[in-house]
Amino acid sequence: MSLAGKTLFITGASRGIGLEIGLRAARDGANVAIAAKTADPHPRLEGTIYTAAEAIEKAGGKALPLVVDVRDDESVAQAMAKTAETFGGIDILVNNASAINLTPVEAIDMKRFDLMHQINTRGTLLCSKLAIPYLKNAQNPHILMLSPPLDMQEKWFKNHTAYSIAKYGMSLVVLGLAGELRPKGIAVNALWPRTSIATAAVNNLLGGEQMMQASRKPAIVADAAYEIFNRPSRECSGNFFIDDTLLAEAGVTDFDQYRVNPEVDLFQDFFVPDDSPAPASLKAVGKG
Repeated sequence: MSLAGKTLFITGASRGIGLEIGLRAARDGANVAIAAKTADPHPRLEGTIYTAAEAIEKAGGKALPLVVDVRDDESVAQAMAKTAETFGGIDILVNNASAINLTPVEAIDMKRFDLMHQINTRGTLLCSKLAIPYLKNAQNPHILMLSPPLDMQEKWFKNHTAYSIAKYGMSLVVLGLAGELRPKGIAVNALWPRTSIATAAVNNLLGGEQMMQASRKPAIVADAAYEIFNRPSRECSGNFFIDDTLLAEAGVTDFDQYRVNPEVDLFQDFFVPDDSPAPASLKAVGKG
């Protein structure tokens, strides 16, 4: 298993899960296009496309920092063209960029809904559409969405319908595009974490330090993505993977390595289906 020489185009890769996926690939010597909006330091968000590029290079890969707004067709098209020109093509697209707002319908600002729809659903479809011509020329092409299984239950919508629609929209792109691209040998899959992941979104929007302590590190998602990318594209498509289940099937047994704080019970993420048993206890170490 190796991604040496492969080129990844990762949206939202300046921090968090997107950056971690890039770093995992970089350790093999991969090329990583960091497609994100943060060019200048943000007061509440750590990292820029340039600090991410430094980290990718330090990890052993080659980096291309690109200022990209996934809502802008021309911005994405130019970024992909630059990536292919720089590295000779694109092998893997990771649709990681996402917006979240958990406001209920009665109170949601429609501008917030539009933003989530434009970034999550439309942005995912746009990036996938524009990547297809490049992926057709790759030896083992993959598209990966960081989006949930299509578990259509009221409980996943009732508290944050707007966000759920936008996020499930990404998964609907997986469902349709997997069928559309299967004859072309391009894999299209979704990956979702069983637990909350220690990212800026969790820290700033979903519960602060307490939630961070109850989370797993982004490395678990990156390791699961790495496993997917190394599978034959013609044999692995249309799947909605849960990170720890996929890794357990691949032989991983130590999931405590991914905990932020082993002494705290893990918080199960939204959208995890009831019929998806955890391969390891989510209780604090020593309690489960």
